[in-house]
Amino acid sequence: MSPVRRIHEPSMPPSMQRARDEKLKPGWTTGICAAAATKAAAKALLHGEVQVEVDVKLPRKGEEQRVRFAVERCEVGEGWAEAVVVKDAGDDPDVTHGAHLTARVSWSEQPGIELDRGEGVGVVTKPGLGLVVGGPAINDVPRRMIFYSVEEVLDPGERGVRVIVSVPGGQEMAEKTTNPRLGVVGGISILGTTGIVRPFSTAAWRASVGQAINVMGAQSHDTLVLSTGGLTEKAAMRLLPGLEEVCFVEVGDFTGYAVKGAVKNGLERVFFVGMVGKLTKLAAGVMMTHWTRSKVDNDLLAAVTEKSGGRAEVVGQVQMANTARHAYELWRESGLERAPHLLCALAAQTLAEYAEGKIEVYVIMVDFDSLEPVGASPGALALTAWGDG
Repeated sequence: MSPVRRIHEPSMPPSMQRARDEKLKPGWTTGICAAAATKAAAKALLHGEVQVEVDVKLPRKGEEQRVRFAVERCEVGEGWAEAVVVKDAGDDPDVTHGAHLTARVSWSEQPGIELDRGEGVGVVTKPGLGLVVGGPAINDVPRRMIFYSVEEVLDPGERGVRVIVSVPGGQEMAEKTTNPRLGVVGGISILGTTGIVRPFSTAAWRASVGQAINVMGAQSHDTLVLSTGGLTEKAAMRLLPGLEEVCFVEVGDFTGYAVKGAVKNGLERVFFVGMVGKLTKLAAGVMMTHWTRSKVDNDLLAAVTEKSGGRAEVVGQVQMANTARHAYELWRESGLERAPHLLCALAAQTLAEYAEGKIEVYVIMVDFDSLEPVGASPGALALTAWGDG
């Protein structure tokens, strides 16, 4: 039996649907697999029956989309049940491909859902990841998926449950990721904002980015809008609602390649809409922003902090920040509203130089949570729905 059965083929981003490589297969995130394992275990606990397959809802707004997974293993004990779903990462070179996402669900005396980590799931030890220090490395969207998957089966308000997510071999997998450097120890992170893995890191994705830009250029559009993923693309579309969908391209890690493609196609301007991590790398001149090929420049962030009026103490904290997000959080705490604008200006200048001045470049930084613009290079916001900011 295949580890994953698809009811709906995962949809690609609009730009990729227009210029996709037919051999490029999406996969599933650790988050959706953990939610599927949890729901199977919850059903087994409630009914006392071993589960062989389970369907879960993708975390999307609008029309509901569900996916069915085979359950690799399921056991039922006295007051507990455990289920395993095997992750299929598709064509993405993901170290967690084939991982056994395991969920044990047991009854609890306290109402509600208690979520904890087991073997192979990391614990957060440093700030800057948007997670509670000391808690499990299970991101917000996967948490919500796990919670609503449980609630589709039983009422945790009537009788509480405890959910423990584990990944056998996860600690070894994590050694091939940035987790140790970012302060996630003991295992992998449970990730994913859409449930679907899109192969950003492959040569096929790079080729598809080029194809998307070529298609846009062939239609005589003059403005290209780059984003690194689905969330930032949604933010970009809200910022620039007057542009046609073809103008928006999820660039993944291939920003430099995309900018060169825009120049080649004779476009007039390019917007880059992203979050602080990618922008920091671009500001430092790193055009391939994948973590395995680059790292955040804390010296640059510290210089931006100082130039924006940050006290020496804050500059030092930013210099030692665990992540670019951590630096951004320090800026917010210190009221350094100018810092994101300075960072965007640096990124825009670097991209313009990379393009040899042959195209206008604008950069906008959005917040992690609200996806609202918090910084922009000179003139960028004046060209958007936000007017002059």
